[in-house]
Amino acid sequence: MTIEVRVPQLPESVADATIVSWHKKPGDTVARDENLVDLETDKVVLEVPAPAAGTLLEIKLKDGTTVTSGQLLAVIEPGAVPGASAPAIMAAPSGAVTPAANTPKSEAAKADAVAAKLSPAAKRVVEENKVDPKALTGSGRDGRVSKSDVVNYLSAKDAAPPAPKAPAGTAVPSARGARAEQRVPMTRLRARIAERMVQAQASQALLTSFNEVDLKAVNELRARYKDPFEKQHGVKLGFMSFFAKACVEALRKFPAVNASVDGNDIVYHEYFDIGVAVSTDRGLIVPVLRDADLQSFAEIEKTIGNFAARARAGTITMEELTGGTFTITNGGVFGSLLSTPIVNSPQSAILGMHKIQDRPVAIDGQVVVRPMMYIALTYDHRIIDGREAVQFLVTVKQCLEDPARMVLGV
Repeated sequence: MTIEVRVPQLPESVADATIVSWHKKPGDTVARDENLVDLETDKVVLEVPAPAAGTLLEIKLKDGTTVTSGQLLAVIEPGAVPGASAPAIMAAPSGAVTPAANTPKSEAAKADAVAAKLSPAAKRVVEENKVDPKALTGSGRDGRVSKSDVVNYLSAKDAAPPAPKAPAGTAVPSARGARAEQRVPMTRLRARIAERMVQAQASQALLTSFNEVDLKAVNELRARYKDPFEKQHGVKLGFMSFFAKACVEALRKFPAVNASVDGNDIVYHEYFDIGVAVSTDRGLIVPVLRDADLQSFAEIEKTIGNFAARARAGTITMEELTGGTFTITNGGVFGSLLSTPIVNSPQSAILGMHKIQDRPVAIDGQVVVRPMMYIALTYDHRIIDGREAVQFLVTVKQCLEDPARMVLGV
């Protein structure tokens, strides 16, 4: 009796997925819950685990195939597998020396530990380029190796290749004259981002308003309470919780900014689900901070930190990326001084944060240097008037320049 491996049920908002890479081949032994294949959707990479230990008899669909929920992927013959608690070692060609026979246990354990730190995207690049995982250094949390770590390793390795030996009398083409090109298909996430961005600009009347914020008060508050805050809550007090809270106060005053268009109707959301843009190796994704108005500063910081770590590791869930009534994006972490962010449709507005930069400003007739940040609100002018957009930014500015407002609700 055989066991079928099928595409798991995809969320309602996701029509299909693409097979990224198989981690096993027919004839390989598999352990229960061992990852067999990665499926890429518009938003995340899903792992499909083996439902039972046994032997992989047949793979029904190849890499690159588009699949839907319930579609047959592979067939497994169940049975006891020696050492099934650990991933099976791939068969070596006849006469080849296998790691199991000649590698000390400590080395094998080290290799397994390094492999466990590979993100799904990094693992795919490692396998495609036959890179030894032990040669990689992870830049992520707890030494996790991202796709960019692997790409950087390969770039450094190929930066100065040895000059090829040319036969006598043969001219070697100059490397300076090389004009190489590379054609790489978009990932599903990148294609989906492109589609949504074009759709937003084509279907909404987008306009951007700007203001600037003096973050001296926020910096002083963070400096004063950073140690007791981290000691009590186990997380650092960052800027995002202040901005999320300030946006909630502004959204309360100007509900159109928290609304969306549905045909000829305007849907006013009486809750505050704020999307927080997170950059990953695969592109930008926007996990949603549910009921931000009900969360404390510590809860917001913990949730956002958890989102960022799992988004980069490829383990964030579809439900966490669905919905949202308003979005905050921070280009300042990359050094952006000013930008016009694009609305995350069907939302109607997005706040752009930027780099904090010391600048001279006039206060009470005196020129002083303050940590200033430009903020931008891109909004759908069909339902949000310029007056509302400007006053929204003024409210955010007031809350951040006098954080007590967020406590007192004034």
